[in-house]
Amino acid sequence: MIQRLLVANRGEIARRIFRTCHRLGIETVAVFSDVDRSEPHALEADHSLHLPGVTAGETYLNTTEIVRLASDSGADAVHPGYGFLSENASFAEAVVESGLIWVGPTPDSMRRMGSKIEAKTLMAAAGVPILDGVDLSKMSEDTIRASADQIGYPILVKASAGGGGKGMRVIDSPADLMAAVEGASREAVGAFGDGTLFLEKYLTSPRHIEVQILGDTNGEVISLFERECSIQRRHQKIIEESPATSIDVATRKLLSQAAVAAGKAVDYVSAGTVEFIYQDNRFYFLEMNTRLQVEHPVTEMITSLDLVEIQLDIANGQPIPDAARNAVSTGHAVEARLYAEDPGNDFLPVTGTVERFHFNPHPGLRIDSGVEDGSAISVHYDPMMAKVVAHGESREEATRILSEALRSAHIHAPTTNRDLLVRILEDPEYLAGNIDTHFLERRDLAELSHPLATEADELNAARACALSDQLVARQSARVATTIPSGWRNQKSLPQSRAYSSRHAEHHVSYRLEGTAALFDGKDPTRIVTLEPSRVVLERNDNLSEFEISRYGDLRFVDTPEWSAKLVAIPRFPTARHVESNGSLRSPMPGKVVRIEVSNGDRVEEGQALVVLEAMKMEHTIRAPYRGTIEAVRFSDGDQVEADAVLVVVRPD
Repeated sequence: MIQRLLVANRGEIARRIFRTCHRLGIETVAVFSDVDRSEPHALEADHSLHLPGVTAGETYLNTTEIVRLASDSGADAVHPGYGFLSENASFAEAVVESGLIWVGPTPDSMRRMGSKIEAKTLMAAAGVPILDGVDLSKMSEDTIRASADQIGYPILVKASAGGGGKGMRVIDSPADLMAAVEGASREAVGAFGDGTLFLEKYLTSPRHIEVQILGDTNGEVISLFERECSIQRRHQKIIEESPATSIDVATRKLLSQAAVAAGKAVDYVSAGTVEFIYQDNRFYFLEMNTRLQVEHPVTEMITSLDLVEIQLDIANGQPIPDAARNAVSTGHAVEARLYAEDPGNDFLPVTGTVERFHFNPHPGLRIDSGVEDGSAISVHYDPMMAKVVAHGESREEATRILSEALRSAHIHAPTTNRDLLVRILEDPEYLAGNIDTHFLERRDLAELSHPLATEADELNAARACALSDQLVARQSARVATTIPSGWRNQKSLPQSRAYSSRHAEHHVSYRLEGTAALFDGKDPTRIVTLEPSRVVLERNDNLSEFEISRYGDLRFVDTPEWSAKLVAIPRFPTARHVESNGSLRSPMPGKVVRIEVSNGDRVEEGQALVVLEAMKMEHTIRAPYRGTIEAVRFSDGDQVEADAVLVVVRPD
């Protein structure tokens, strides 16, 4: 029986597994990289062991070192979580050969499903519907082009060895084919160590439906209902729910039967997920994830099961429990993935410090988070911060709980996708169930990614900050006050402060008159409460409450409906070097994969200039207009910091 478990992972999934272990009385062992030494998962385990290095390859993908640490720690078993080594059959074998229990499927099952090409062949033999595809291994360029023409555009190139949208490209025309194949192969090698690719027909409006399965060592395989995972960006899910919307009972039964058949075809053991694409009332096998899924909490919330506990039981040789065999689906659950990324800038990941991370508690709300106050978002790992999950009696109730929780959360961090998630959850098309994997494209991404706080909201936030900052300034100057700073029975001297936001620069000018502030000389507002961290204002009989947090020049202003991030503009800014017009900067720290241009080259608008790799994804920097390359600052393979000037383009 498992008494001590090492989790070969980090962040929220490590914490999620620890939570079950602590409830069951199982000792936990964490591993941590140099940059994760003080992160929550390393601090919450009963034992924490150091993996020297910072990159994934040096640390969480270092199979030899992890197996050694597991053995030396006295662990009985290893749980891989998801991502990293979770579907690496060689790692599973090394764990077993070292005398430890592997919490997951057999290495043979993983290998058979680890290659999407082989998996599709197996599924076809098991009677599971598949889309035709072509293995690109050892194909010449001419053969690849001929195969693509035979399948017909649009077409999808995919990595055989992985998932999560990495090593995947949609190709609309022959002109884009080889560049997409080469880029997908590089990304697949970087993410999975395997650049094998295949082509398949690209469905134009599919839904992504997956089925949770469980298998035990007695050969029994069952399903635990389906999940809808159609809301995606970069081919990666951001909102998942269960049950799926607008699918009839007969189709649900067929999906379940196909998933069970898939599991039995590979003698599946432990928790796994069979994924399908669904369009025009037909579904096709997509892939099988031989691990616990990111979105497993929605299944747990509708079934009241603990899938990690069941995994541990199965790893101990026990059969699937009766509670799982007899599980019923109750209510509806929705999960949103909170990422440190900028939806308004092509979802580029961002790095930095999480100053505060707080959600108001609710009976139907669950937060699986990898961060806490003070955590760092590192360039070396996936930028997901948390999974926010809500359960209700209906889809409408679960969605409402989730959107309200996200709206009112205090997330003082680098840019996140929080506002986008709220707008999706409150979008009429989403609420009506009119969703597919192209939802963000169909619904005007620019509109959906617009901040919840309007320019008028941010102006009000800036006004509250101006009053609060003046109070803090007076207190820090040790000015004795018996009533809130600046409150006078007569007119005060004019005050002014400035703040920048995503919308604009807000220049706040005001004069205090008794217990009121006169903004811009004409907007009287009563000051109800004035404290360093809380301001309540009344205007036209409407009360507005602002919670204010300060981190250097940053101001985070939270209300029940929206949050705003402001930067205080100093009254006497220091001179700083300004790069010439046309400078294109790195949106994040990363590695230069390829420089596409040289000094003096003519470029067209939209032309690729630099390809960067960061957070296991490739990002292309393109020319914003026609012009001439005036300077190239880096070379292939160079590491760059965020905001570094990569190239300078002189516009025509």
